[in-house]
Amino acid sequence: MDQIDFDFWKFFAGIGIFLWGIFHLENAIKEIGGTSFRQLMHRFTDSPWKGILIGTLVTAIVQSSSLVTLMTLAFLGAGVLNLKNALGVVLGANLGTTATAWIVATLGFKFSVEAFSLPFLGIGIFLFLIFSNRPYLKNLGAFAIGFGLLFLGLDFMKTSIEAIAAGIDMEKFQGYGSWLYLIIGMVLTALIQSSSASIVIVLSTMNAGIIGLTEGAAMVIGANIGTTFTIGIGSLGGTADKKRLAFAHFLFNVVSGILVFFFLDWILMITMKWFSISDALMELVFFNTFLNAVGIIMFYPFMNQLDGFLKKLFVKDEPQGISKYIKNVSPKVPSVALEALEKEILLAYESTVNFIVNVLENGELKGNTMSIWRKILYQPVDLLEEYGMIKKLEDEITKYHILLQEEFLSEKEAQKLTSLMLAMRTLVFAAKDIKDVMHNIRDMEDEEDRVVVDLHGKIKTYVVSFLEKMDAYIKLEVVPKDEPMWIFENSKQYKNWISELYADLKLQELEFPVSTLNNVIKQVISGLDNLGSSVIHWKHQKKEVIDVMP
Repeated sequence: MDQIDFDFWKFFAGIGIFLWGIFHLENAIKEIGGTSFRQLMHRFTDSPWKGILIGTLVTAIVQSSSLVTLMTLAFLGAGVLNLKNALGVVLGANLGTTATAWIVATLGFKFSVEAFSLPFLGIGIFLFLIFSNRPYLKNLGAFAIGFGLLFLGLDFMKTSIEAIAAGIDMEKFQGYGSWLYLIIGMVLTALIQSSSASIVIVLSTMNAGIIGLTEGAAMVIGANIGTTFTIGIGSLGGTADKKRLAFAHFLFNVVSGILVFFFLDWILMITMKWFSISDALMELVFFNTFLNAVGIIMFYPFMNQLDGFLKKLFVKDEPQGISKYIKNVSPKVPSVALEALEKEILLAYESTVNFIVNVLENGELKGNTMSIWRKILYQPVDLLEEYGMIKKLEDEITKYHILLQEEFLSEKEAQKLTSLMLAMRTLVFAAKDIKDVMHNIRDMEDEEDRVVVDLHGKIKTYVVSFLEKMDAYIKLEVVPKDEPMWIFENSKQYKNWISELYADLKLQELEFPVSTLNNVIKQVISGLDNLGSSVIHWKHQKKEVIDVMP
């Protein structure tokens, strides 16, 4: 073997610059169009085949299957996506991530990559620094920087590998077979945590003549298997659904990769002949796309069976806590986390109303005015335990709120978070108001005095009427700008009940403590006030606010 002149640090820096470029691209696109992509995934992933299309499209644009997988996991936890449709998105993300290789093979080896990257770096840095107070231009600059770094890193890798091409005798490695290159690709990708960077290294090595097409294709298969370690590591300590999705990703890539590997030479020969591909680099990126397409074709017909199989796995890793949505959603995707938090607040509202009705009805469900969730939640339980569950939910939501505050939130998202937390806080205040007098209400139920019986009946009737107004307000599509009339009526009701009570006291004496009746009236009105305020906080961040009065 001749003396090898290999600049390791230039090659190593090239990998780092390439990965840093992908990082800038990912973050810039997430800021510029992240909300649009999330809305796209939210609206058009109601079936596995749509999930595949959206996963492919979004990953091809954002150049990050990890980001798409993170969004998918968030939607899965929030109940927006079911596991079967999430699997479709992951399959599509595998296919979409091959776009990087197409860009590099088409542009990266045709002319001076360094000269191509410099304008992007110059313009991008200028925009990033000069327009730091204008988010859109700043992120546009970050996108240009990422694009420039991606190709500058490619140039570093390409030139450093070209320098050692003449000094390596490839015949020494032929005896090991393609398995060696598959393992190299797998280990390399597992180490650098990027299949895109691994495939660029393979392209650079092929371009330098160090390896041939068969060896490069084997390394691509290894890279596709190795990239599953990234999601696998990310799923450690995660929720059951996160582990299920990571295992499915591993299953997709390993099964399709091994199957294609056994027919590797035949596949390369047939595809080059059928599609008249003469450039080995273009054949490699085509093979990369073909490999992931095979995975989709293999697994798509069995999505229902796979969904059922995965749900039987990792049952012990189901997230702990009494919350239904937020425990499944990472705060790393704020818009989806806020959606999960909003659903949690709605359940907290239903639990609070259920508690209030339980106190007043003494555990007996009456009437048909309850919402479906309230009917599900409504059951005769220990009232202090029921109140304690509301407090535990508040603790979980508060901890989640703290984590969410650490993420980058837009002004609108920050306002929404504040409104939701105010809604949760006033819900707890409402529950506490009623909890503080529930023993007094129990005492009123056992009284035979007409004044006490009448007041108890008035309170129950009024509360049911107030809750019906709450339900109607929640269902409004257009939220009034001004506070609804029932807020003012509630304030007047306190004075009315007190006036009626003292008018009755002039006619007869009571053995039941008047101060207790006073306190019950005050706490019930305060509880309903807090309940109404909670609904207003929640609705005013949810719907368009206009100057309309119901």
